[in-house]
Amino acid sequence: MSNSNSLSASMQKKGINPVIIIGALFFVFGFVTWLNGTLIPFLQLACELSTSQALLVTFAFYMAYFFLAIPSSYILKLTGFKNGMSLGLFVMAIGALIFIPAANMRTFPLFLLGLFIQGMGLALLQTASNPYITIVGPIESAAKRISIMGICNKLAGALSPIILSALVLKGAQAIEDQAKIITDSVKKEALLNALAQRVITPYIIIALVLTILALVIKYSSLPEIDTDKDHVGDDGNVVAPKSSVFKYSNLNLGVICLFLYVGVEVMAGDVIGTYGKSLGMSLDQTKIFTSYTLVSMVIGYIIGIICIPKYIKQEKALMLSAIVGVLFTVGAFLTTGYISVMFIALLGLANSLMWPAIFPLAIKGLGKYTKFGSALLVMGIAGGAVLPQIYAALAINIGSQTAFLCSMVPCYLYILFYAVKGHKTN
Repeated sequence: MSNSNSLSASMQKKGINPVIIIGALFFVFGFVTWLNGTLIPFLQLACELSTSQALLVTFAFYMAYFFLAIPSSYILKLTGFKNGMSLGLFVMAIGALIFIPAANMRTFPLFLLGLFIQGMGLALLQTASNPYITIVGPIESAAKRISIMGICNKLAGALSPIILSALVLKGAQAIEDQAKIITDSVKKEALLNALAQRVITPYIIIALVLTILALVIKYSSLPEIDTDKDHVGDDGNVVAPKSSVFKYSNLNLGVICLFLYVGVEVMAGDVIGTYGKSLGMSLDQTKIFTSYTLVSMVIGYIIGIICIPKYIKQEKALMLSAIVGVLFTVGAFLTTGYISVMFIALLGLANSLMWPAIFPLAIKGLGKYTKFGSALLVMGIAGGAVLPQIYAALAINIGSQTAFLCSMVPCYLYILFYAVKGHKTN
């Protein structure tokens, strides 16, 4: 608590509220992250991809977290939180600029490279910003602060597919229909090349915004926090650190929990459009389905801000969220058409309080291992790469609705286990 008090004093002295600055960061990487829901159908059409190939968008983006999370923890030890966040934004800007040659050449692997580099920058940002906002105040109310960050993230996410789809997917269904009937390969190339180049201007703007924000963060007076202090238990006594970060069961089980959570979040957010197409809906209908999921997540975050920890503990909120996740997944399986899609969109409500609860529960009591433990948790974001691929493989053999059910329910059941028992420290 003394750490958060000293930080509050520093904020008052310098006139800076780190929650506002970190909120801006969450808005930016929410905007970039949830563009994937639009990029999947866009690149599937522009680069003539199968569904499983198009879902490599999420694979390339989220696997960057797996490879870069632990190196990010070492980078943060050298740079500190503020400079690390600034560096992460610069890296993301480089990834956005790679979309220019990728679009000009209409080369899918180059698009994937740009997405992977964006993911690298985000791995550094996430490794810095999540423990920062968790430790900036009492751990018991961390879920409330992370819920505020979630609103910033998901509001941006709700806007991003609407904005990008308006720019790059306007008349997409007509283009898709035209591409199917064109027999002249030169004309078809010209049509798809023109479509691919629609993405250039938006990503130039994104790169400029990321660069400006990186400079703002670098030269701001955002205070540093010390995560290497000894952990103080509920009784006020210092808790001796364990011999290894891997000795903390709440962290080890939390990494698995976060892996599965991000998987179900990406399925509900990025894959919902592909799911809608599998039910016979047109691209013009499905292109903004991601926004529906993110709006329901914002509603969930508002509930979390009001209720945690005043009316409900974060572990109880996680338990209820997991149960609701199972119920809505079953609802999507038992219904068809728009009703089925709406059940998936409502999974945003179930998923909204999971990250805010899992992250603080998993790093609770880590003390000097907080940075490394946070990096391990950020590695778990790779679940967003893996679960859509499992779904795509299953959908080929058993259909999209059954595949969705089989992919999601086991994940929610594990999250329920973590909420009830797995999060407890020992």
